[in-house]
Amino acid sequence: QVQLVESGGGSVQPGGSVRLSCAASGIIFSIYDMGWYRQAPGKQRELVATVSSRNSTYYIDSVKGRFSISRDNAKNTVSLQMNGLKPEDTAVYYCNANRRRANHWGQGTQVTVSS
Repeated sequence: QVQLVESGGGSVQPGGSVRLSCAASGIIFSIYDMGWYRQAPGKQRELVATVSSRNSTYYIDSVKGRFSISRDNAKNTVSLQMNGLKPEDTAVYYCNANRRRANHWGQGTQVTVSS
């Protein structure tokens, strides 16, 4: 059974930092492309950042220079370091594991940026 379990969400003031982590089980983690998505109230889920099985990274423009994605294949974890947070970063953040036709999601963790 595949499980992706996110942790690290919470409330933070604008300009603050949060680190999200996702622990994976039930998959051969090293061969999966991993990603973080987010969904704000009333909006569609959107891609935030990915790290491929070869450790190539991708970020959407709005988070470049502020967020950093990394993976640890020894621990089966993927993390998202979020700095310089803005109110528009408020959303539920989801971990994703993708390989060919296999696509798995975590349950999500809330990040709220507010003064």
